[in-house]
Amino acid sequence: MGRLTTHVILAVHIAAGLTAVGSGLLATTARKRPGRHPRAGTGYLYAVGVVFLTATALTAARWRAEWHLFLIATVAFGLALLGRWLRRRWLAGHGAAMAGSFIALFTGFYVDNGPRLPLWDRLPHLAYWLIPAAVGLPLTWRALVRNGAFSRGSEWATVPGRPAKLAGRNGRRRGAVWTEERSDEGRRRV
Repeated sequence: MGRLTTHVILAVHIAAGLTAVGSGLLATTARKRPGRHPRAGTGYLYAVGVVFLTATALTAARWRAEWHLFLIATVAFGLALLGRWLRRRWLAGHGAAMAGSFIALFTGFYVDNGPRLPLWDRLPHLAYWLIPAAVGLPLTWRALVRNGAFSRGSEWATVPGRPAKLAGRNGRRRGAVWTEERSDEGRRRV
């Protein structure tokens, strides 16, 4: 791959990474309802897809030295795809997968750039791998708890394939989660 081509791919990679961080922060801080949250989440998914594609191209040129960056990009994109798929099926899984993707995105950045960053250059190499998770996992846990992911009867806690017990007397569909409806036929999807 020529030097100009590498610089162009790297510029697209950096722009996509910054877009992913910005849209990820917007999705994270938005209320979890139609509007800003899903639009920002869609932007995040597309940006992480571009990061994955450009990381693939960049690591192919220096596979022996940078294969681990390809794996990190694959995990980030894979978790983003999983989170997108889970968004209307299991909201706790959606939140955890998207947060895991975000953590992987930062891990890739710090593993690749940590030795060249002020203050970070003084840390051991293992810290570049662990600090994003050490910061991201407690924040993810807090966000999931705050949004009711683990409270009894929460739509966030609903396990795929099982009806949730969320609604009032007759049960209704709430959000994108199936609830129980009592009728002469017993349980059925609403």
